[in-house]
Amino acid sequence: MGFMNWRVKSAEVLQQGGVIAPDERLPWPQTAVMGVQHVIAMFGATVLAPILMGFDPNVAILMSGIGTLIFFLVTGGKVPSYLGSSFAFIGVVIAATGYAGQGANANIGVALGGIIACGLVYTLIGALVQAIGTGWIERFMPPVVTGSVVAVIGLNLAGIPIKNMAASNFDSWMQVVTFVSVGLVAVLTRGMVQRLLILVGLIVASIIYAVLTNGLGLGKPMDLTALANAAWFGLPNFAAPQFSGNAMLLIAPVAIILVAENLGHVKAVTAMTGQNLDRYMGRAFIGDGIATMVSGSAGGTGVTTYAENIGVMAATKIYSTAVFLLAGVFALVLGFSPKFGALIQTIPLPVMGGVSIVVFGLIAVAGAKIWVDNKVDFSDTKNLIVAAITLILGTGEFTLRFGEFALGGIGCATFGAIILYALLTMGERKSETKVQTK
Repeated sequence: MGFMNWRVKSAEVLQQGGVIAPDERLPWPQTAVMGVQHVIAMFGATVLAPILMGFDPNVAILMSGIGTLIFFLVTGGKVPSYLGSSFAFIGVVIAATGYAGQGANANIGVALGGIIACGLVYTLIGALVQAIGTGWIERFMPPVVTGSVVAVIGLNLAGIPIKNMAASNFDSWMQVVTFVSVGLVAVLTRGMVQRLLILVGLIVASIIYAVLTNGLGLGKPMDLTALANAAWFGLPNFAAPQFSGNAMLLIAPVAIILVAENLGHVKAVTAMTGQNLDRYMGRAFIGDGIATMVSGSAGGTGVTTYAENIGVMAATKIYSTAVFLLAGVFALVLGFSPKFGALIQTIPLPVMGGVSIVVFGLIAVAGAKIWVDNKVDFSDTKNLIVAAITLILGTGEFTLRFGEFALGGIGCATFGAIILYALLTMGERKSETKVQTK
């Protein structure tokens, strides 16, 4: 396949149970519809992440579109992927900025500097992978390490919706209504509605909230004034980065998590399509790293490949990279709509808190799923110790200080898991050597 030169397949192929490969595409109208579907699939999480960090959701959605186009160009249009807001940044950004969980983040510049530093580290890792391959990553970050780190992200964030997003008993009950709504959508629906469980559950809970508050006067009513007054088109609220050593040291380690996410994405797409995409792994890391730096320079969140989009590809059997090219363009256009940003801001805080409980819980479980899928052997003491210590370091916000620098929470857990695994592996090898020489 040449760059942007896809083999055209008729839509009838799908009716016959056929597959659209990465180097193929449907006619442009059908491809455009699929692009919109992918934007919708990532919409909930991509918008939720910036809100939880106090970022402008319009900038986040705009930069997710630009990031997807950057990824497309760097990989030569070979890897089907959408880049959305990464949840791996939430904990470290909140720690670096002291964000209270509501409204705009007053220290967003400090976070952006850290995000740019993370993107740079990520890009350098990609360049190294491009030069020597992925074997060294898989040795340093086996499933027991990546699973532990991913689980820690969710557990580390658990206190945010429970402590900061429910000011009253009514708000707490609305959180319950919200996560029950999401659960019912996940279990009782099928097809795309099920794929959009976060978005649909959020809409249902928001309607219930409006009935109980605006209708029955039980809580703080929803205010739609800003939504009504917002323009359909306009510039988002861009922000400039500030470079703080502490913040960069805290946020940069997230690059390790992004590597694990992107590695898993490429492996998953390879398995689904039967096309070996490992040779593009380095370029995928570089594309994601550059996209993260560009996003951070404009006020957006760090970006990563999205599991939601893997789900859509698995359901539709359409893996065409042309779909993601158009998805990126659609997201870019959407980012220039203040009406969209105002709509997001009208979501009640307790409803967002209930959704956060679901999302953070799913992240924690995703870590456990990595263990299960890779058959991690916890009868092996080494694996047991690495997982146990990592979970407590991250959940308990264990912090180490190096002069003026502090490494805590997710960053400390990430480095701790990698270093501890390497040390225990070395110790294991030395023990085996001694046994053999006797």
